Amino acid sequence: SFLISNAVFWLDRYHADGLRVDAVTSMLHLDYSRNEGEWEPNIYGENVNLEAKTFLQEFNTAVYKEFGNNIMTIAEESSDFPKLTKPVHDGGVGFGMKWMMGWMHDTLFYFKEDPIARKHHHHKLTFASMYMYNENYMMPLSHDEVVHGKASLIYKMKGDEWQKFANLRALYVYMYTHPGTKLLFMGDEFGQTNEWNFKQSLDWHLLQYPVHQGLQSLVKDLNHLYKEETAFYENQFKPEGFEWVEANDEANSVYIYLRKGKRRGDVFMVILNLTPRVIDYKVGVNAGTHWEVVLNSDDEKYSGSGVEAHIFREDHDEWMNRPRSITLNLPALSGIVLKQIKDKKYKIYV
Repeated sequence: SFLISNAVFWLDRYHADGLRVDAVTSMLHLDYSRNEGEWEPNIYGENVNLEAKTFLQEFNTAVYKEFGNNIMTIAEESSDFPKLTKPVHDGGVGFGMKWMMGWMHDTLFYFKEDPIARKHHHHKLTFASMYMYNENYMMPLSHDEVVHGKASLIYKMKGDEWQKFANLRALYVYMYTHPGTKLLFMGDEFGQTNEWNFKQSLDWHLLQYPVHQGLQSLVKDLNHLYKEETAFYENQFKPEGFEWVEANDEANSVYIYLRKGKRRGDVFMVILNLTPRVIDYKVGVNAGTHWEVVLNSDDEKYSGSGVEAHIFREDHDEWMNRPRSITLNLPALSGIVLKQIKDKKYKIYV
């Protein structure tokens, strides 16, 4: 009762937007960090801490009853405990979201790799699509990733200064357009170079440099894109909101996927080129669809190189198991977002 009252107090008196419950894995598993013989099974002979599960169910029921969808509860949980974000009345634990720890580890591992070796780790970025609808996931680039000698996000990236910022911009495009809610820790949005230190302010002085200004501008535009375009959030916990176009081009380290809203034609295409070279790339599209580039992480306003991602060809030939194709140039280490449009803008080559 005291703990649940505590939660309600923070949400009511301090108007917190939500509560993250830390170390849920250790609460739910009797054998967590214990060797054989150091723990006792529950009454069913299993390793689930039934009392802890009941408490978390009561906690989630109480706060959502009091505040509804005005708040969120988030579980930091690293196992595959079932139904963590399912409703309590369906046997779930009742959390609003779960931290996508696997996505975070795989993504940072990939972007730390030299681009020449990324082809050997290509499916680090596709693996999340195997399980991303099991729970309501939040993608956490949190305080845990920028403390205790782990380095800031910008210094986790590979390459020289230009490549580090290009990599981080591409990572943010990938994150914002991937199914699941988003979490950036303070300072990540402008490329804080120092690890987070609670004893001092953020390195706001870095915004005098164009590369940091550009990164901040990209995050601002991604926030607007995510908020204004329903395709990026309406179906983010449902399979119909995501579709791979190209998931297996290890040789070029290119990824292509669609995000879809509930309305017909509310579709965006995301293309990631995660090598430091500009390439012309042919992409399969559905018949009768036409596209325009709405965001390019390599744009000069983001302190990129300014290579334009331009669709310069449309064809009637089948490609990537789709009846039509477009060809566009992809800037180096970039994330490109295209919007499906109604009006045909480009010449068809038959």
